[in-house]
Amino acid sequence: MAGKRVQTTFAKYTIQPTGIYAFINRLFAIDPKRSTGVPLNPQFRNPPPGGQDPMEYDDPVTVPAADLAENPYWKRDVRRRYPQLSTVTQADVVALLEVGSAAAPKRELIGDAGVKQLIAAQEDGTKGLAVAFEKNVGLAKDVLGPGGMPPLPSGLQISGEAGKKRYELLEEQTYGPDYPCRTFA
Repeated sequence: MAGKRVQTTFAKYTIQPTGIYAFINRLFAIDPKRSTGVPLNPQFRNPPPGGQDPMEYDDPVTVPAADLAENPYWKRDVRRRYPQLSTVTQADVVALLEVGSAAAPKRELIGDAGVKQLIAAQEDGTKGLAVAFEKNVGLAKDVLGPGGMPPLPSGLQISGEAGKKRYELLEEQTYGPDYPCRTFA
């Protein structure tokens, strides 16, 4: 008797077919003990779906976070660091080669004379690097390395013999010769 009263778990929470539809379901279903997936709704939803006018709903906003015009996603996203694009024009390069930068000035720019030199260097740069190099042959000598070679990328340096390592591992920093795996130093 007790076995007949046992109800499957899904039947407690889903609507099951009754009558002739239950017979058809058991006849044609691949797995008749599987749930229909339609949940029971013992209470009516209040308010019912679509019962409120969407124009009356006020979206709670927090200013300035919700102001998307002044708060774009790339500024809010702290998980990634998006690359900040920067451009250097030929006029900027010519001005840096002739006058230098604030960190490493080639000439001392004092007052109005310095501003005039900087403006003149930028105006010469609008014509291009080739014109600046024709006008001043030794312009790039400070930038070029030994033998007229261009500078190396940051982090690389040639000191002494080419290809020399920048650091050596000490014996206590390695696994030693008894370690069965091969290590590359």
